Amino acid sequence: MSFLELSHIEKSFGTVKVVKDFNLSIEKGEFISLLGPSGCGKTTVLRMLAGFETPTSGIVRLDGADVTHQRANQRRIGMVFQSYALFPNLTVAQNIGFGLKVAGVPKAEAAARVTEMLSLIGLPELGGRYPFQLSGGQQQRVALARALAPRPKVLLLDEPLSALDAKIRVSLRTEIRRIQRELGITTVFVTHDQEEALSISDRVVVMNGGIAEQVGVPATVYNRPTTRFVATFVGTLNIFEARVDDAAQGRVTLAGLSVTLPEPVTVPAGQTIGLAVRPEGVALGAAPGRDIVLPAEIEDVHFLGSVVRLRARAGDALLSIDTFNQSGFVPPMPGTSTQVSLSSRDLIVLGA
Repeated sequence: MSFLELSHIEKSFGTVKVVKDFNLSIEKGEFISLLGPSGCGKTTVLRMLAGFETPTSGIVRLDGADVTHQRANQRRIGMVFQSYALFPNLTVAQNIGFGLKVAGVPKAEAAARVTEMLSLIGLPELGGRYPFQLSGGQQQRVALARALAPRPKVLLLDEPLSALDAKIRVSLRTEIRRIQRELGITTVFVTHDQEEALSISDRVVVMNGGIAEQVGVPATVYNRPTTRFVATFVGTLNIFEARVDDAAQGRVTLAGLSVTLPEPVTVPAGQTIGLAVRPEGVALGAAPGRDIVLPAEIEDVHFLGSVVRLRARAGDALLSIDTFNQSGFVPPMPGTSTQVSLSSRDLIVLGA
């Protein structure tokens, strides 16, 4: 049995069903991200895990016990909120030790645990400060330490980095992952940021309309999405329409070229399907190992630092092409006629 399990969870508010037949099994020590757009139900799932909401139906099990109807303070779950939610009239040390005080932990033991937490989050000298004297990143570290101090069984994080600037977000998410690995604590992280979810998770749950559209390791979710929504929401895609010539053999016509896909397709011959490829799967020119070569015209060039993103028109398709910014690389100017190439092995068949 998994350490944390949600079985056929549903949640309705009035007549609106916001979570629908949601199932997820999480192993002890695993880092799971719930990823999806606003309103998809990910925070509601997190709140049901925390005990802040009771499922309309379904079961939540933690470490073998049914906790579906337990209150939040009975579950031994630590929660980190988007807004930090620190007590402004308490020092950093007092904030971290608040849960220990409520639990009746002896003062000496609590003080030692607070010192340990301050060291873990890299703020050993700031225990006497108040929240208003800290940066946003430091406040979120304190919120994390406060959640971890009582030694919870599960750590829940509700978009904890969304209020921070880009560089601090990258730094702090790396720290969260380091701390999670060091403690071996089972963690569920809610975010709408694809890069965050893909970079730090053991598995990603992509949610849409209250359901889990795909659950998998980051590389699989990115490289082999199972639905059209996952394919378009996670990362950038170039999309082609192709006519099916032989479904069993996976043969299609794409931009006037006969292409054989790696696998059969389920759409009957004569009908069209959507095919997609990531920007890094498209190259300028007729590159070796790429069996699809299309004439194109450069429409725009975007310099993104380590990556240069080109936009090129190939027939009816407007393609994004990512190439590394290597020394001496001179991108083509808008209006330049060129060729683009891709491999049939990299094409993703878009489902429903």
